[in-house]
Amino acid sequence: MKVYGIDVIRGSVRSRTKRPVFAVVVREGGEVVEEGEMSIFKVLRRVSAEKPDILAVDSLQEISRDQHELYSVLGVLPSGTRLVQVTGGEKQLSLAVIASRYNLKFNNKFDPFVEARTIAHVAELGAGCEVIAFGGTTDIIVSRHRSIGKGGWSQNRYIRKIHGAVQQKAGEVEDSLKEAILRYERIDHKGYGGLRRVEFNVHAPREHIPVSDEARADVQVRVSARRLERINFRPQHSKKRNVIVGVDPGTTVGIAALDLDGNLVGLKSSRQMSINDWIEEISTIGKPVVIASDVAHMPSAVDKIRRSFHATGFNPPEDRTQEEKIAICSGFSYGNDHERDSLAAAIEAYRTYSNKFKNIEKRLPAGFDLDRARAGIIRGLSIEQIVAESLPKQQQGASLPREEATPGTRKDPRISQLEGMVKNLREYVSDLQDELEEKERKIKHLGRIISDERSGRFERIKRDSEIEKRDATIKSLKTKLRKEEKRRKKYIKQIQRMKNYTDLQNDRRQIPVKVVHSLTRECVRSVDDEYGIGSEDILYVEKTGGWGNAVISFLTENGVNAVITPDPDPRLVAVLRSETIPMLSSKDVPVATRGSIGFAFRKDFEQALDKWREEQERFEKERSVEMIESIVSEYRSEREVEARRHGRS
Repeated sequence: MKVYGIDVIRGSVRSRTKRPVFAVVVREGGEVVEEGEMSIFKVLRRVSAEKPDILAVDSLQEISRDQHELYSVLGVLPSGTRLVQVTGGEKQLSLAVIASRYNLKFNNKFDPFVEARTIAHVAELGAGCEVIAFGGTTDIIVSRHRSIGKGGWSQNRYIRKIHGAVQQKAGEVEDSLKEAILRYERIDHKGYGGLRRVEFNVHAPREHIPVSDEARADVQVRVSARRLERINFRPQHSKKRNVIVGVDPGTTVGIAALDLDGNLVGLKSSRQMSINDWIEEISTIGKPVVIASDVAHMPSAVDKIRRSFHATGFNPPEDRTQEEKIAICSGFSYGNDHERDSLAAAIEAYRTYSNKFKNIEKRLPAGFDLDRARAGIIRGLSIEQIVAESLPKQQQGASLPREEATPGTRKDPRISQLEGMVKNLREYVSDLQDELEEKERKIKHLGRIISDERSGRFERIKRDSEIEKRDATIKSLKTKLRKEEKRRKKYIKQIQRMKNYTDLQNDRRQIPVKVVHSLTRECVRSVDDEYGIGSEDILYVEKTGGWGNAVISFLTENGVNAVITPDPDPRLVAVLRSETIPMLSSKDVPVATRGSIGFAFRKDFEQALDKWREEQERFEKERSVEMIESIVSEYRSEREVEARRHGRS
């Protein structure tokens, strides 16, 4: 199994300026094989190329802003890759809680790589829910891949060719669906000389469709699964959780169920239900491993429920009073005495095993299902037997000593179970002795504290503690003060630079320019942070490679006066001309640079700017002429089609 686990390092999908960067951990064969930093786009490209079994996250909000964007992310995942939210479905738990169920612990909860490793690990172990966004229906759309265009003498023949290609490709798709024996509906959209669009609604999931996305010169095919109305979550493992159930029998029966972490997961009472009804009700809550009673001798009705689940029985050494039951149930809410009695039985049973549960956490290997291990301890199995049960059969034989692996020396399972119970009881006695020693140490410690208080030493300790706290506060404030001083000096220098630049603008012979090393968003933002970029500013760009729409929008919005560069890119010149931003060559306007500031002669700049304006005026006229010619051509084409239609009629 191959699993990708990701966690955000910085940025957010909701930010337009700081796109998210993820810590990515790849697990394969139960080991970490790769770690690194990637953007969401690179993650999706890697997943599409490598087709892992699982892409795991702790929150869907880290990879999508809303449900619409989540559909888009799921749409690009390969058919064999599942998106898993390890913290659960609509009702989520923290990653630390999920990790603790598999005996995994964080070294540093604030390290994204630690979280990514944990996310990948628990997903591999079966935690979390798969995100389901598409149903069992798939849409196939066959359409034109190119625009019909403005028209010409051969326009009709060109349209017939494209529409004929669409019709032919639709026939090939339909033949493939028939060969795969898939049920579908077809909708044709007629066009001149053929079909301009064909839609297939196939009653089969995306992975069963024998047609893939395709784009040719004239025709394109798009295959997409039909979206569900809302996102659904499906647990990776649907096994029932192990629970401890307390039962209070009588005319009105009460039941209370705790999971093996001690959390209340079910509490109910009724006088309208039979024992069989209660057995069915308990089975819907979980798989009982302990059925508990609140009296010393288990009633027959409770024992019948216990035997139906093959669960371990529990009853206290003596009947509990109402006051004791109330004390046991403190911190829990209940509706009546029957619910209270059943809850007290379940809590007391859980507390009996809680020390054993804590002990096995230290002895089990990381990644082991604690819920399963706790259930085994309750059944009387040793930790070695529990671990052996989880291994494949060939590993079990290999892990046993040679004399135990042979058929002639195989032990009776009942004997092994009893030996495990004896071993657990010995461990329990050892735990009680350790607990007794710990309490004795606490008593001695408290005695020393009392003695210190009486001798006046406590006051000195308290005073010293207050002084340490104040010293720590002063140290923290000094650190903040130094940071603020550095920021203040930085802003003073920045203000001075901007003031010097403003003074240079008053020179009649030379004009200042702001130097941008490369026309990328990072370099432009850097100059903007240092000097500011506004209207009437002139930028000298040393390299134009790497520019994009975001940079062009920034220059347009800030009203840049002109751009000077030694290597004008024709595409960039055209884009800036359409935005009415002059782009001048440094051959016409030589620039002398001094760090982030440059200088050019005002006369050279004004001559080059006048020349650009003349070219811009011709460009605007040519664009207007092309627009008029396009409108006239389109009008003539429509008139010819209309004339032929009237001629046929």
